Amino acid sequence: MGAIARVRNLRGSARKARLVLDLIRGKSVPEAQQILRFSKKRVANEVAKLLNSAIANATVKEGRADIDSLFVSQVFADDGPIMKRYRTRAHGRATVIRRRTCHITLEIMGKE
Repeated sequence: MGAIARVRNLRGSARKARLVLDLIRGKSVPEAQQILRFSKKRVANEVAKLLNSAIANATVKEGRADIDSLFVSQVFADDGPIMKRYRTRAHGRATVIRRRTCHITLEIMGKE
């Protein structure tokens, strides 16, 4: 039994999201929730919402899921579209400001 949840076009770079995702990969769901609750990273709140969504998906899929027996089997972040903005600089030049986004996929599985 497994459930997948995805968030797309999340503001923030995939590189920064991977720092949080590496903390919860392979952990049990209650332990991952604790780690995300006390993480100081901004993306941790969004990943916590994504984890709760995956739990809800598992509950709907199976009927009644035991949260203590679930663990985070796979989680990864891919680059999303980059919004380009321009900032004026000296001597009439301009530099590109890249506002990065990412797609995060989280899969939870039951321990059999």
